Amino acid sequence: MMEHPTSTTTEDTESAQQMILRWDPCSSSELGMIFDGHRHEIHQYLSAIDQISHLSLQEEEEESAAILPDDDDKKKKKKVNKSNIMRIAMARLEDEFRNILISQVDSEPLLSDSSVTCSSSTPRTRTSSSSSFFGNNNTSNKDEEEEGEEEEEELLSEQGESSSLSTYRSMSSIREIDLMPCDSVNDLRLIAQRMIFAGYSRECVQVYATVRKPAVDATFKKLGVDKLSIGDIQRLEWVALNAKIGKWIRAVKLSVRVLFASEKRLCQQIFQGLHSLDDACFAETVKAPAAQLFNFAEAISISRRAPEKLFKILDLHDTLIDLLPDIDAVFQGKSSESFRVQAAEIISRLAEAARGMLNEFESAVLREPSRVPVPGGTIHPLTRYVMNYITLISEYKQTLGELIVARPTTGSRYPDDDTSPDMDFTDHEEQSALALHLIWITVILQFNLEGKSKHYRDNSLAHVFVMNNVHYIVQKIKGSPELREMIGDIYLKKLTGKYRQAATGYQRATWVGVLNCLSNEGLHVSGSFSSGVSKTALRERFKSFNAMFDDVHKTQALWLIPDTRLREELRISISELLIPAYRSFLGRYRGHIESGRHPENYIKYSVEDLETAVLDFFEGCVVSQHSRRRSQ
Repeated sequence: MMEHPTSTTTEDTESAQQMILRWDPCSSSELGMIFDGHRHEIHQYLSAIDQISHLSLQEEEEESAAILPDDDDKKKKKKVNKSNIMRIAMARLEDEFRNILISQVDSEPLLSDSSVTCSSSTPRTRTSSSSSFFGNNNTSNKDEEEEGEEEEEELLSEQGESSSLSTYRSMSSIREIDLMPCDSVNDLRLIAQRMIFAGYSRECVQVYATVRKPAVDATFKKLGVDKLSIGDIQRLEWVALNAKIGKWIRAVKLSVRVLFASEKRLCQQIFQGLHSLDDACFAETVKAPAAQLFNFAEAISISRRAPEKLFKILDLHDTLIDLLPDIDAVFQGKSSESFRVQAAEIISRLAEAARGMLNEFESAVLREPSRVPVPGGTIHPLTRYVMNYITLISEYKQTLGELIVARPTTGSRYPDDDTSPDMDFTDHEEQSALALHLIWITVILQFNLEGKSKHYRDNSLAHVFVMNNVHYIVQKIKGSPELREMIGDIYLKKLTGKYRQAATGYQRATWVGVLNCLSNEGLHVSGSFSSGVSKTALRERFKSFNAMFDDVHKTQALWLIPDTRLREELRISISELLIPAYRSFLGRYRGHIESGRHPENYIKYSVEDLETAVLDFFEGCVVSQHSRRRSQ
């Protein structure tokens, strides 16, 4: 507390003046610092300033009351002398203030490399994919990308154990670190009180900011956030920007909850109650790194919308939503109000961007233009990308469920257009808007895939393609509890029926012709079963079967069903159709062929040969030369 003597004698005043003059910073370069000395001498110096300050205040009050005549030259000279003395005292206090601040910078616990050096890990969010299918048709995207664990709690714990100077006061998620020991803080406040009382608040703030700004900047730099303009950020390639977002998330949490909160605490400890200077000093000290942080998020919030950015946009949104109470607490003063406003605006723009990106994604799925059939009718890269994408969406269901409140716009926008997908959501009235969007995405994905299936010349392969892709959709939904819950069993049942329908279509397109070769029709001479068999017709029938099966076998061995269980199920269904029919046909007519010449030219396969051959189907590779036992 500043001391205000009740009465001041001339001798006391002269003694106070001598004390101040003895520490005149201009009188000698060899003078040390008062606050580096004994407390008794510090107390004497501050008391001297209080005496001169108090006397000057008394004289000003008397002058304003017109007690002192204006023409009293002696009084005027004394007043000028006291003013000079105060300027000397303030110059000394300014030096002392600066010296204490500088002396404590290097010992700050927050500057420890172990606490702020950016490590290789990044804050844990949810799994997200950063690669894009649309625009470059690059299918090398990761299904899941596990990010690093959140370091903040461990970091703070380590700091608390490693530094005797660090203490914590928990306020929600905020972790304030005492940047200076109490003695230094008290000395700074004693100096600030006298400088501000003497009318030197601007100089005090200027010194404080001159020392503290570089200290804050140095700490912030260790968090690994590059100094980029909004234009620079928007020009970055997405892969590079994606990596920077991870660093930013970690940096903004540590900056708001530790760095800025601790700096605010220091300002309050020194300046609180002194004409609101704590708010002004804090805002001036942290404005550069704070602006750098918020401008980064703002640049992304107004950047071009692209589907692959959605999940990082949501990470940024969730981070700021989580931080908003802390931002409001740390930047609660009028001088730093702009950061609170900016954070709220960024959150709003990120939410709007997320909604727009979901709509963009739906349009991109519908319009994806690739026309070259994937070899072997396997799973299309679009299907993999879309299903991975909506699986990730389901992991963000809490956030997106709050942001997505409108149902998808289904059907064609043009009355005469019958080439657009449509869907009746009557069976899904109780599902959320987000769930309806996910169902709609699978509808338009199937619509696109149906169009792609028409580019296969072989109708059987077109059915295999649809079966593969719809089955993959079903399996991805079943494999994600969150996605399955959102899609619902009603629609999942419809999807299951879709791929089974495609499997039936494949069987009809492939095997009806083959099985017709094994029918009795046309083999009897007079149309009566007991009248005899035409060996010529029978030989032609065996030759036709062999040729058709050879062609199907050779071709469909190259086709690929990647799901092991689905592949086995389809092989079993083929065997159940083919093997009994062939066994019956062979048993009935084998003797007619073997009684003639060169039976091996007509009976090419035994039943066991066919059973073995079916195992080659849908492996996606050229048929090897099997050593099959042929009938004699």
